Amino acid sequence: MPTPHGPSSGLYEVFLAVARDGSFTAAARALGYTQSAVSRQVQTLEDEVGAELFERLPRGVRLTESGRVLLPHAEAVRDRLAAARAELAALRTLDGGLLRLGSFSSANAALVPRAQAEFRLRHPGVAVTRTEGPSVKHLELLAAGEQDLAVVSPARPVPTPDGVTLHHLLDEPMLVALPRGHARAGRRAVRLAELADEEWIVGDERLADTLFRPVVAAGFVPRTGLIAHDWIAKLGAVAAGLGVTLVPALAAAAVRRDVSLVAVHPDDVPYRQVWAATPRAPTQAARAFLGQLGETAAELRGSGGFPRDRRRR
Repeated sequence: MPTPHGPSSGLYEVFLAVARDGSFTAAARALGYTQSAVSRQVQTLEDEVGAELFERLPRGVRLTESGRVLLPHAEAVRDRLAAARAELAALRTLDGGLLRLGSFSSANAALVPRAQAEFRLRHPGVAVTRTEGPSVKHLELLAAGEQDLAVVSPARPVPTPDGVTLHHLLDEPMLVALPRGHARAGRRAVRLAELADEEWIVGDERLADTLFRPVVAAGFVPRTGLIAHDWIAKLGAVAAGLGVTLVPALAAAAVRRDVSLVAVHPDDVPYRQVWAATPRAPTQAARAFLGQLGETAAELRGSGGFPRDRRRR
């Protein structure tokens, strides 16, 4: 039956088969239809376009002028539908498609790039675009349908937007970056009270928006001597002896050689929870990347420095 928006793709398929074979009977044989079914569908298409498409001859048929005009358009419809089917199949099999990924900055030091590298090996046909920014921004983009997956760790508790699901990846310990010659540079762990007289390098004068949020809430107010938004600037200042700073464990591998890292006691700075966020109905690529993030997070936890199994109670 014709649709309200024009002939169906099946009618075009029959039309093209008859045009190719020059016969209703031959086209029916090629399509696996009866001759009468082919004839009816051609008649339906002719009614739809308002013109005869085939001249009926004693032996077969041939295109009318209207049929010759319609032919390239019908071929274009067939080719576009074939391309659409191929692209849809590629999405299902992860041989193609696009993944729009977001993440906060320190996740891009180890967790995200390691997961992305393995994902590319497994699914090279999937294009991945990556946006860096604050976690709150990524949650908003997910809710708006402008991202497919994000790695987030909000600095302060925020409500999860409607339509977004959180998946726990790991609990990340905090480290303190010290100049190489610092008296506590060789320690395995340190309490913040031991560093109360230090100049602290922070990323924002509003400490509640930084890694110091739980520390300030517990009553420890660091002496802030320098504000630096960029990790390179923070660590450069530490190496020059201008102060100390907190470093999340995910960023430890990117710390320069002239800076020492010492674990901070978790009673002083609680572990930071890192999550993957997806829409409620994630794409096939997002589901696959989520699985890869889980594998990579497990590898990082197993490599030392991460708690084995701490979940939000």
